Amino acid sequence: MIDNVLSGLDVTDAENLCIMAAFSLAIIGSGMLGSTLSGRINRLDFIYLWIILGVATSSLPALLSSYTWVHVLVISILLGASFGLGMPSCLAYFADCTRVENRGLTSGIILLITSLSAPLLAKSFETFNLTANSIVFAVLRASGLIIFFLRPKKESAPEIKRNISFESVLNDRSFALYFVAWLMFCLVDRFEWPILVSFFEEYEPDFSYFIFMVGPIISSFFALIGGILSDRVGRKRVILYGFITLGIAYAIIGLAPTKYLSISWYSYVVMSSISTGILWVIFFLILWGDLSRSSNGEKYYAIGAAPYFLSDMIQLPLIPFVGQIKEVSAFSVASFFLFLAVLPLLYAPETLPERKIELRRLRKYVEGAKKVKEKHEGRSV
Repeated sequence: MIDNVLSGLDVTDAENLCIMAAFSLAIIGSGMLGSTLSGRINRLDFIYLWIILGVATSSLPALLSSYTWVHVLVISILLGASFGLGMPSCLAYFADCTRVENRGLTSGIILLITSLSAPLLAKSFETFNLTANSIVFAVLRASGLIIFFLRPKKESAPEIKRNISFESVLNDRSFALYFVAWLMFCLVDRFEWPILVSFFEEYEPDFSYFIFMVGPIISSFFALIGGILSDRVGRKRVILYGFITLGIAYAIIGLAPTKYLSISWYSYVVMSSISTGILWVIFFLILWGDLSRSSNGEKYYAIGAAPYFLSDMIQLPLIPFVGQIKEVSAFSVASFFLFLAVLPLLYAPETLPERKIELRRLRKYVEGAKKVKEKHEGRSV
């Protein structure tokens, strides 16, 4: 919505960068603030207030008959802050409401629904004007108030969890290892996207739009698959699958960027979308809840989400220099850094309890043995 507003204004690159950076920093800063405030206010009451604040903030653009880049800057900050303030509490509440052995499946279903709706919402924002978009946005956020009528329990966790500091989260070795890998993925993904868009537009202008529309659909289904797999074989192994898949995707397009257009490009789209779906569902919804098992998860989610929004800011400064970067070199470097990001994961512990994995294996083995026995008895008869 902000991009559409900016397209109608005569703004400089510096002003555009300032607006986008302010939006991302507002999300990160308000997330840190919200994760601190949530320890002093009942979590559900805080989430209710967050939703109401989001509705009011989302309605602000509809009140403007005309606007300058300063107005857009202020609205960007308010929208970012209204989103980030309650995000850690919402995700931590989700983690407390789900069992660790089924968290992947539930997360996959949620991300499937939200990812499939994203292209439709993006298309509607291109169709309507700012006032209509603002109203749609406010109604969408107001729909979250349905939880007030469902009357969820005030205490979602079965036990009282301890409050921790940001320093304690950063000193958590398991968190640090996963965080470094996630940070590298976000930086590589954002660094490569302007190069990919420029590269595709040079040969096929409509291909980047194809990625924008088709990519989320593929990602959403593999978010569900990745969530289910993470409940069965563990989070760490599935994350490794995601990194390796994306590394291979960049390797393919780096080795044959223009010679085999249809093969290399479509292979990249499919494999990168698969990887994105897998990594998003684990790093956004599952992992930080696993790591914060004995403490309040707000600060884990606040810090864990920061790389995604922080890396957004590196795209705009890179755009003027995209033409000077050779695509083959950029794709090869991306592949190298993604494989390098796997190294911290080799030392990271599995966050799904081993007994849960072994219990699933044992259950599967018993079910298989029963089928073999029934088949053998049937032949005997």
